[in-house]
Amino acid sequence: MAAGKGTRLKSKHPKVLHEIGGKPILAHVIATAEKVVPARDIFVIIGHEAERVREAVAGTGVNFVVQAEQRGTGHALMVAREALSGNKYDQVIVLSGDAPLITAETIRKLSDFHSAQKAAMTVLSADLDSPHSYGYGRVIRKGAGGRAEVQAIVEEKSATPRQRKIREVNSGFYAFAVPALYEHIDRLSTANAHGEYYLTDMAEVFHRAHKKVVAIKTSDAGEVLGSNTRAEMMMLDARLRLAKCRELLEQGVTIFYPHTCVIDSDVEVGADTVIEPFVQLLGHTKIGEDCRVRSYSVIRNSVIGDRVTVRPGTIMDDSRVGAGAVLGPYSHLRPGSDVGEGAHVGNFVETKKIKLGKGSKANHLSYLGDAEIGEGVNVGAGTITCNYDGVRKHKTVIEDGAFIGSDSTLVAPVRIGRGAYVAAASCITEDVPADALALGRARQSVKEGWAREKREAQKEKRPAEAERLDREA
Repeated sequence: MAAGKGTRLKSKHPKVLHEIGGKPILAHVIATAEKVVPARDIFVIIGHEAERVREAVAGTGVNFVVQAEQRGTGHALMVAREALSGNKYDQVIVLSGDAPLITAETIRKLSDFHSAQKAAMTVLSADLDSPHSYGYGRVIRKGAGGRAEVQAIVEEKSATPRQRKIREVNSGFYAFAVPALYEHIDRLSTANAHGEYYLTDMAEVFHRAHKKVVAIKTSDAGEVLGSNTRAEMMMLDARLRLAKCRELLEQGVTIFYPHTCVIDSDVEVGADTVIEPFVQLLGHTKIGEDCRVRSYSVIRNSVIGDRVTVRPGTIMDDSRVGAGAVLGPYSHLRPGSDVGEGAHVGNFVETKKIKLGKGSKANHLSYLGDAEIGEGVNVGAGTITCNYDGVRKHKTVIEDGAFIGSDSTLVAPVRIGRGAYVAAASCITEDVPADALALGRARQSVKEGWAREKREAQKEKRPAEAERLDREA
């Protein structure tokens, strides 16, 4: 269920599209559900900002049911009647779109227990030490004991003082027998403070109809917690990220001070790679084996080969790096950067939409954009590819083995031939043939005595000031 607005977040964005662990809350729930059933059997009930929610997770292949008017959780299942009933399904599992920590194992246990009990409704419950702190409804059982059938679910605000002492709470996850659900769902009433159809009331509806309602407790109460406030959302984010770090540690990755690192749920890291403190690995980043990612680096949606060194403060976005390359410190690889095997991108070098060949080096203070750079190329400090003419982007090609002297300016479109040299401080506007030397700078002119004559002229204009300057010199 993902139709709610989430007013307590005080946000203009749909609740389920807020991100934790690097992706929308709803995407976590869908990913878990897909471990239990195929996407074609998953139905997402959308309502508030329906098209935005649909667009955000459309790539998963799930189905959508629109709850145009949000009249409660029970109403959400009412509008899904056509999609779920008609002998299509015997059982439906209801998941909460804002509770991303639920596990596939727990969903399977809920489903299996429901089937074994031959129940009309099964509630996933949890024991909380301070249930009033979360505002969850209490599970009211008929009789004593953990196996007693469920008589009702009472919301926190409606509970009596005695009921509030009950530690077993409703998680908002359920299993229903589909025929029984749609035979009785129209008995739900809106006679409550909010004038809505509550799905929790189905427990009492079934009880009155002498249908079996049971509950199964999760062993980890934390996995059913929702994200109703910003504070709760950040607690879930921290829990997800620490779980991700534990997963990587178990796979042979070293992570120093995991609490300082931000690692998204879909990140992959190879064995024997070392992650230093204050590193961010975001999106669908994949890092190979035996790498070292040093502090303050931020890597998003990038692929890094084996044995790569990422020095401090490096920023990467939608880029690829070959095995054995060295990056940083303080390099910036913008989208489309492809750094070859054993290549170096060094101090304060910025790249964008380039291919840097095997063994090539750009170690200092350069901008390389819209360029194809061959193997074994040396790019001197301060080199700039001038790729934009104010209207269009143009390409620079530097062939294998070329040498680009420091402080060179390559005005695209331009090609530097194989093995060619570009002299330092040159402005290159025309193609350079293979093995040639290109000089694109004015010839040096020396005017002897010019500085002395200038000082003497200044002395005549301002004697006192000139004498002071001479003394200081």
